[in-house]
Order: sequence, then structure tokens, then C-alpha cells
Amino acid sequence: MSDKNTRDLYISRMKLQLDELNLNVRELELKAQETSNNMHEKYLEEMTKLRHQSELANDKLTELKEASEDSWKSIVAGAEKVRDTFIKNFHELKAKI
Repeated sequence: MSDKNTRDLYISRMKLQLDELNLNVRELELKAQETSNNMHEKYLEEMTKLRHQSELANDKLTELKEASEDSWKSIVAGAEKVRDTFIKNFHELKAKI
């Protein structure tokens, strides 16, 4: 598989993961709205942090898309770190709600 194909496949997979995770965040937001007022406020704060992490992950995805075929591999580690932190925090919040 060529570097371009590998890059395109990687970007497609990451986009799919982020799209799915963002959908799960929206579902979690709806679930959080059903909680008591005190907990609702706390969850809203944590949801704001998750949305920020989503933006960071999407920014990294854009950076990957715009990177040249020669330089995209240098961005992968940072993109994966941001994505993995987003996933971890999502699962932690989901366990609380």
C-alpha cells in the first residue's frame, strides 16, 4: 500500500472514530439533561470540556488532512494522543451518568 493510500485510510478511520464519538457525546448530553439539577450542572461543565476535546481532535484531523504526504506521519502521534484523551474522558463521564 502506498503512503498516500495509508494516509487516506488512516484519516478515514480517524474521522469515523471521531464522528461516532461525537454522536455518543450528543447522546450522553441528552442523558445528562435527565439528571437532577445539582448533577446536571456538574455534567454540563464536564460536557463543555468534552466538546472542547472534540474540537481539538477535529483540529488535529484537519491538520492531518492538510499535511503533505511526507509530513503527515509526524502529526499522527499528537493526533492519537488528543483522540485517546477524548475517548478516555468520554468513557469516564459516561460511567458517572
